[in-house]
Amino acid sequence: MTVAASETLTHVVCHGARDLRVSALLGKQEKRSLNAPKAGEVTVAVHSTGLCGSDVHYYNHGANGDFKIIDPLVLGHEASGTVTDIPEGIETHLKVGDRVAIECGHMCGSCKYCKTGRYNLCKNMRFCSSAKTHPHLDGTLREKMNHPASLLFKLPDGCSFEAAALAEPLSVVLHAIRRSKLEAGERVLILGAGAVGLLAASLAKAQGATSTVVVDIEAPRLDFAKENGWATGTHCLPKGPRVSGAEALDAAKQNWAGLQKDECVTSVEDLAEGFDAVFECTGVESCMQMAVFAARPGGRVLYVGMGTSAMLLPTGASLLREVDLMGVFRYSNTYPAALALLGSGQLGPVEKMVTQRYSLEKAEEAFQAIQKGKDTKGNVVIKVMVGV
Repeated sequence: MTVAASETLTHVVCHGARDLRVSALLGKQEKRSLNAPKAGEVTVAVHSTGLCGSDVHYYNHGANGDFKIIDPLVLGHEASGTVTDIPEGIETHLKVGDRVAIECGHMCGSCKYCKTGRYNLCKNMRFCSSAKTHPHLDGTLREKMNHPASLLFKLPDGCSFEAAALAEPLSVVLHAIRRSKLEAGERVLILGAGAVGLLAASLAKAQGATSTVVVDIEAPRLDFAKENGWATGTHCLPKGPRVSGAEALDAAKQNWAGLQKDECVTSVEDLAEGFDAVFECTGVESCMQMAVFAARPGGRVLYVGMGTSAMLLPTGASLLREVDLMGVFRYSNTYPAALALLGSGQLGPVEKMVTQRYSLEKAEEAFQAIQKGKDTKGNVVIKVMVGV
């Protein structure tokens, strides 16, 4: 099969804050073309794309932190699809018809970070759907895309397209678990019961953690974690206004004190002293602070959620108890392992995390459901998929 030059296809394009345009929507025409693949690229028909927090930031603000959209940008980077075209002469492990997961970070391959296996830190990285670099690199919310064959990974037989789209957030979690050096028998706290937090709980449990306590402000999400076997215990934090600085620090101390008194902690010997590893998956300042208090002396805190550029952290509580604070930025060399895990069944019923599905033409409804935390039927939102 050969790609027709300038083939017109449906794309979901963000032009700025709350300005999302889909080619199939009348009145918001956004026609883009797909040209023939470049050297080393193949063509993929995208099947499923999971929406994440960065997509929502671009949708709401036209920016993700300091990364502002300069030119219209196709969103989405948690994706899977089918190889539809391989140019003549390209040497690849793939064939037309292969089901693949799409790793969306284009690393340079020649800097010291790439050469030492930490390509997630590559300064020349171009990432699909990120406005960090310019010209921007379009994401996966479209019918077809050209992509480097080296960044496409075949799906195991037991792995569906939707499960494969979870390989991207699972890769973030797998990178965090590797950095934490988590050992069997350790006790883990997960702050945040979104898809990343639930994947962290499921992977920690698969790695042999004996306690996986999940914390969130939404009781339905916690019930979901418990019902599907990812959490040994849950704790619902009180809702309140978003605070920062000293106010957030007070809230963090109170929230940790409340968790210490919960049965999910008191029923486990010595757990009130703190957890071996804490995975902070919210990016909320008070939760990032609470993570330090909730780690045992000698424990580790993994900052998975992307917080604000500057915040007040209780470094004294870290330094005096030798609590290691570790940043987690994307991932490197994780996709084969992530896909193997997703196809193995070791992580439990992870596809249940996909709670809503929308077509490309209804992408705006998908973003609105994430905003509200519920869909039009009142169902809780965990992970939203957009695609065919």
